Amino acid sequence: MPSYRVVAVGDRITDVVRKTLLSPGYGHPAHTEVAKGYGPCRQCLRTFSVGHERRILFTYDSFHGRENLPLPGPVFIHEDYCERYPEDGGFPVDMLSHKLTLNAYARGRRLIAQSYVSNGLIEPELQRLLAQSDVAYIQVRDTDAGCYDFSIERKSDKQDLDESNRSNGGDSHE
Repeated sequence: MPSYRVVAVGDRITDVVRKTLLSPGYGHPAHTEVAKGYGPCRQCLRTFSVGHERRILFTYDSFHGRENLPLPGPVFIHEDYCERYPEDGGFPVDMLSHKLTLNAYARGRRLIAQSYVSNGLIEPELQRLLAQSDVAYIQVRDTDAGCYDFSIERKSDKQDLDESNRSNGGDSHE
């Protein structure tokens, strides 16, 4: 059993996006299309079946509810409902074959370490980063595209950072 939680985009956010086709907190129009790339879906963390599955592209702030400074960017979810990846599910298998960037942050959105993994050997690197006492959380990003995929948090963290409770995906700044 891993010593961390995998935090995918929550149901509250994805439900709103699917219903309104707007980016929560920003109001930007969401875009739907047949998958042209593998993704992943930021809710179930499975890769898309390119050329077959439909997906929604929208603006999402992965720091909303955790840090004061926004940093929105594009993310994809399945157009149709899918189950959110379980927090205790360990590292998503679909992601192991991709080049990943692990950004380890201290409170205050201070980047304190960054690792690149392209060989699927993610667990030793996660454990190394989580062993650093000043690491508050890790954001996993696609190395080639640069997009946010999901977050990693210690299971022992007491702060309630459950995605469904803490984030609407970003406040409107217009």
